[in-house]
Amino acid sequence: MKTVLSDWFSLGLLCALSLATADALTKKFFADRSGMELVAIRFGSPALLLLPLAIRFPLPPVPDGFWLLLAILLPLEFLAMWLYMVAIRDWPLHLTMPYLAFTPVFNVLSGLVILDERVSAAGLGGILLVVAGTWGLNVDPDRPGALLAPFAAVFRVRGSRLMLAVALIYSLTSVLGKQAMRYADPLSFGPFYMVLLGALSLVPALAGRRGRVLLPVRRWPQLLLLAAAMAVMIVTHFLAIAHVQVAYFIALKRTSLLFGILYGGWLFRERHLRRHLAAGLLMVAGVALIVAA
Repeated sequence: MKTVLSDWFSLGLLCALSLATADALTKKFFADRSGMELVAIRFGSPALLLLPLAIRFPLPPVPDGFWLLLAILLPLEFLAMWLYMVAIRDWPLHLTMPYLAFTPVFNVLSGLVILDERVSAAGLGGILLVVAGTWGLNVDPDRPGALLAPFAAVFRVRGSRLMLAVALIYSLTSVLGKQAMRYADPLSFGPFYMVLLGALSLVPALAGRRGRVLLPVRRWPQLLLLAAAMAVMIVTHFLAIAHVQVAYFIALKRTSLLFGILYGGWLFRERHLRRHLAAGLLMVAGVALIVAA
């Protein structure tokens, strides 16, 4: 049991770090792209890297229920990624990113209803600590009513509502994705799923602007780094989530925002690192509770 916990925990941290790396690279090198182009970049580039893995570990024979799950999952994934990219591109991060922390909270219900997964009291406490820490990362104490500002933003800022919708959608896709893995092991499902997402994401991108290729081929070194980060994220996501309750894993994955603090200070010279790291300690405490649950 301890070996399994160690495995999913290590994979989850690597998943969070890879996601934070992909977000930082997207913000630094591809912020000038449209929402649809960003979807193609985030899905299409890692699909190329994972194609050999998908060929090496093909899907086993699957029943019709598997394809029904994919028919539900794919449009939800595209919608969530498009909303995600538009929200962080067009609105300040402190008005959007806090809401992503609600995914594991929603997972408590979606995991129970769809997968019959239950979380312990300690596990739920850990999830709430992760949410509180994420909230603390994104509030500005210099603003009036800082702690409640994100709540108020839901009613007046469209970007906040978009990201809350993303959190809700991801609470469904994470659970449905694990449901799909009942028909295929993680190493075959993960690469196949990303290759399928990538192939479909290129269709509208290639059709746009009179058929001109929209991927940033002149930025291929940065694109390759982004693709590698996303590829590692998708593989570790499915390998880890197969061994633990979805709500626990997604809470751990949301520590990507903690890694994002370090990227923010390094790449974007963002301020308030001490305050951010203090909020990050809440997330670390939450993760510790989850692992002990």
